[in-house]
Amino acid sequence: MELCPAYATICALMAIKTKTVARPKLNFWQQIYIPEILRGVWITGGHFWKNLFFHTMHWLGLFKAIRAGVTIMYPEEKRKPPSRLRTRHRLTKRHDETPRCVACMMCETVCPAKCITIVAEEHPDVNIEKRPKSFDIDLGKCVFCGFCVEACPEDAIRMDTQILDMASYTRESMKLDIVELLNPNPLYAKVAADKDLKKVLSN
Repeated sequence: MELCPAYATICALMAIKTKTVARPKLNFWQQIYIPEILRGVWITGGHFWKNLFFHTMHWLGLFKAIRAGVTIMYPEEKRKPPSRLRTRHRLTKRHDETPRCVACMMCETVCPAKCITIVAEEHPDVNIEKRPKSFDIDLGKCVFCGFCVEACPEDAIRMDTQILDMASYTRESMKLDIVELLNPNPLYAKVAADKDLKKVLSN
């Protein structure tokens, strides 16, 4: 099999520019790694005692301006996510509180995870052809790619709720219906998780 001339030229140029570099030899202390281990313990211990001291001072009401830990104390303290972050879905409404969705199935078609299920019905308004009878999103399958938002011609679906708490004990509670999508509630995930936990513990 003959090689492409351009590929052969590139291979030849790469062969010319190749340089063998000898690996530096490690001395005795570098080979046993003990100094590096001690240095790591020293750094970690320094952070531990510093954070312990300042957290204790904060608890006593002192040195409030000095931050103790390098992390955010979640869930007591939450960082505001960026506005462009794709979070839990919501359906937008018209001025009469009805969903803007016209059940065109574009979001369901473009979804790579096949997590959107729409059942259409006729709209009472003759100017609007269809509306969703049911609109379900399975968050257990969703990959949060945002294709559904980009594909929607009516700007009916968005991922800007800033809701990140979506953990659950069962797959059923990971499915959002049209009511939950029209009225996104940050407490929904907590209520659903508590309900699932009671169900799991009762069995």
